[in-house]
Amino acid sequence: MTQAALASVRARNFTVFGDLDLKLSSGVNVIVGENGAGKSHLLKLLYATVSVSYQQGRVTDDLPRKGVLQQELASKLVGVFRPESLGRLVRRRQGRGRSDVDVGFVDKGLRLAFDFASNAKSEVNLSRSPADWVREAPAFLPTRELLTIYPGFVSLYENRALEFEETWRDTCLLLGLPLTRGPRAARVKPLLEPIEQTLGGTVIDENGRFYLRVPGGGSFEMPLVAEGLRKIAMLARLISTGTLLDSGYLFWDEPESNLNPKVIKGVAESIVQLANSGVQVFLGTHSLFLLRELEIILSRPENSETRQRGQFIGLSPSDDGVVAIADQDLSGIGDIASLDESLMQSDRYVEAAFG
Repeated sequence: MTQAALASVRARNFTVFGDLDLKLSSGVNVIVGENGAGKSHLLKLLYATVSVSYQQGRVTDDLPRKGVLQQELASKLVGVFRPESLGRLVRRRQGRGRSDVDVGFVDKGLRLAFDFASNAKSEVNLSRSPADWVREAPAFLPTRELLTIYPGFVSLYENRALEFEETWRDTCLLLGLPLTRGPRAARVKPLLEPIEQTLGGTVIDENGRFYLRVPGGGSFEMPLVAEGLRKIAMLARLISTGTLLDSGYLFWDEPESNLNPKVIKGVAESIVQLANSGVQVFLGTHSLFLLRELEIILSRPENSETRQRGQFIGLSPSDDGVVAIADQDLSGIGDIASLDESLMQSDRYVEAAFG
């Protein structure tokens, strides 16, 4: 467990959450829920908090300053969530409201807490400032692949008013980093091998464009590669640049999107491998197939330590906002409508087929 790992999050009246209070695992955190339950919101909140600290630490040698961080954090939240104004992230209720967020790390010196009102526009109130910056890069993989839009996207984003989430810009910056060299490259190889087997080739960068190089078959431009495989290719690229190696954070929204079950099995293996190597993983999904595959892989003896550090987080709507239940076992997170529907469909299929 790295000292920079996220340890907890408390969010009161933030978007769909009334009073969210969660302990976070340093291994795999699998967030489960039906559409609109807040999976993406939780991923984005944690990502924005880590990302603003990491990015500020890279542009200054100074320790965190409250005034600067208040503005940068507000800007990051707006960039990641894309509301009309910051105050729109406060849970919708009659009259004015206020949102409070407290994000803790294993290293207590990284903890930060902030709040903002429903009429806030460009600044949060930082009630607890971190003593230092996060030094490890977070990576956010959205539901859409980004390799095909990569050429020129960052420059366009920073010079034009585009309605794309800032996570896209951030991830493109990471995709464009050079490949890791030296001793670290040797540690990349075992993580890359199963992903490249799934891809059927190697992801390469030539003159600012990405290709899939197939053994004995030349190179294919990324737009010619199946979209689901392009998502896996993003993961391969982030590993090969060292962004996801030994430490750091992976936030992945709906990894199963546009993937067939055979490929999802490979994705689940890679996710557990990354967690075994020291990367803190956060997934948002409503795929019963992916959840069961993760349970199967984590039940293996060689993954026992990661299983002990992992958890499933079930999100369910209530009259007081979305509530969360966390447990090491999928069966312990309560009823999730999307999962129940999958199970009921299986029952209906058996009944229709066999009477």
